[in-house]
Order: sequence, then C-alpha cells, then structure tokens
Amino acid sequence: MDKMMSLFEYLGKPAGNHLGKEVYLAARSKGANFSQREVSNPKYTGMVMTYPESFLKEYFDSKNDTQPEKDLPF
Repeated sequence: MDKMMSLFEYLGKPAGNHLGKEVYLAARSKGANFSQREVSNPKYTGMVMTYPESFLKEYFDSKNDTQPEKDLPF
C-alpha cells in the first residue's frame, strides 16, 4: 500500500491554497484515494489532505513534463 502524504511532506514546503485545490481536483478526477489528517505545528494547526505518494509523483512529474525549458541557449 502506498504511503499517504500531505503536499507539504511531498514538496518539502507549503503548497498554498491554489496548488492544493488543483491537486485535490486532479485526485478526484482520476479516482485516486485521498484522506484528511490533523496536524499541529508552530506555523499551522488544522486538517490537511493526504494523497498516495505514487499519485503525487505522477501528478508533479506530468506537470514538470509540460513546463518549458528555461535555460535553452536560443
């Protein structure tokens, strides 16, 4: 079974509301499992969404594949 991760755990930084909503909608449309978990730390206390690590990898890999190269020499 896949490890369930929050976006913060996967990215190593806060994702923000906009990206969080995009990932949630993508998970729903693909029928991916997701759940909620309560967290409490000095910066945030509340519920966060968690997704299978394989879904997050697939989602962000596909986003990176569609991004244009920024350091092309021409």
